[in-house]
Amino acid sequence: MSTPTLSLPEWIVLTLLDEEPAHGFAVAALTAEDGAIGRVWHVPRPIVYRAADRLTTAGLVHVAGTEAGDRGPQRSILGATAAGADAVAEWLDRPVGHVRDLRSEFLVKLALLTRRARALDHLVAAQRAVIAPLEPALARRRADAQGFEAILAAWRHENARAALNFLDDLA
Repeated sequence: MSTPTLSLPEWIVLTLLDEEPAHGFAVAALTAEDGAIGRVWHVPRPIVYRAADRLTTAGLVHVAGTEAGDRGPQRSILGATAAGADAVAEWLDRPVGHVRDLRSEFLVKLALLTRRARALDHLVAAQRAVIAPLEPALARRRADAQGFEAILAAWRHENARAALNFLDDLA
């Protein structure tokens, strides 16, 4: 079974459920604006529940048990299936394809890997290998551009340079 295309919130929910089975409310607490993951990428509670439903339908998450709710019906404890765990392992090691995704997906991956007490050096090196070839191409585009294209090219080039500096600092 191939992994369906998942959104960043779906990857976050899946990874947290792979880390430890939990109910949706507990995942939502981690992805709240002041939560451990939400400080990096906030996922609102309704999106957490929608993601859990989609992941269940995709066979990446299953109901691992139930527990009594504090003020309501029993809550389902969700956990990653074997396919979900495999997908998470592959996703956490895959660098992002664009400089713009460093602020979102890459930082989330660093946070999630840190929660698992996993080394970051492999992902950082892989990410640098993706970004490094872009910088000279962006520098050339910047040198050749005029008008607003020059502004945009400068923005992209400086972001690539900053990304490489950040990755070098992490390494």
